[in-house]
Amino acid sequence: MLRSLESLYGYSIRATDGDIGKVREFYFDDQTWTVRYLVVETGGWLSGRHVLLSTAGIGRPEWEKHTFPTVLTKEQVEKSPPIDMDKPVSRQMEGKLHAYYGWFPYWTGAGAAVAAAAAEMAAQKEESQADELQEDSHLRSTREVTGYHIQATDGEIGHVEDFIAEDEGWIIRYMVVNTRNWLPGRSVLVAPTWVEKVSWPERMVFVDLDRETVRNSPKFEPSAPVNRQYELRLYDYYGRLKYWTQVQRKR
Repeated sequence: MLRSLESLYGYSIRATDGDIGKVREFYFDDQTWTVRYLVVETGGWLSGRHVLLSTAGIGRPEWEKHTFPTVLTKEQVEKSPPIDMDKPVSRQMEGKLHAYYGWFPYWTGAGAAVAAAAAEMAAQKEESQADELQEDSHLRSTREVTGYHIQATDGEIGHVEDFIAEDEGWIIRYMVVNTRNWLPGRSVLVAPTWVEKVSWPERMVFVDLDRETVRNSPKFEPSAPVNRQYELRLYDYYGRLKYWTQVQRKR
């Protein structure tokens, strides 16, 4: 099912022995548009510390309770490698986290045993090799990208307001674009596959759509769930290859 990521802000994270904190934001990979981490605001029990939890380590959400369960203990979280939220998350930091928790390092593309060894090696590199390990891990904050301007082929259409992602697999399927400065009272959906490029320094997303096409696109209601019926209308209107047919072909 597709869900708004903004609607998940504030969900509780439950350890095996109590609550850890609440979801503040998400970090996604800007190459695959896949959510990799939840940023958890721990509140009073860890003096307001923020921690990163891999989506791979989160259990199936309890939607009615607004809770994400984990198999972690509060002590494990307390002793986890510290994160400086004012700096980009480096691959070195990811390596330390994955080695500590025993998570599968998604960036290796290798088997589980090889990937785990790679994470352990990354965590134990000497300081002399720090520059190599500080490479950009392509992680972006959903809160930071919210507000980026969306540029069509012939002008601006609005700004990023939210993200719609699958609740299984954590793949971002759409950006919600608020068009209020152009089409008052209207929001539209733009799929990451329709993005030509992103200028991170300029906070701009360039899409291969023109304004008139976007203007007449199927109406999107932020308060309503994005279902397959609406997706069919959207993809048929734009004449784009449906992502779910691509997934089926790969199987």
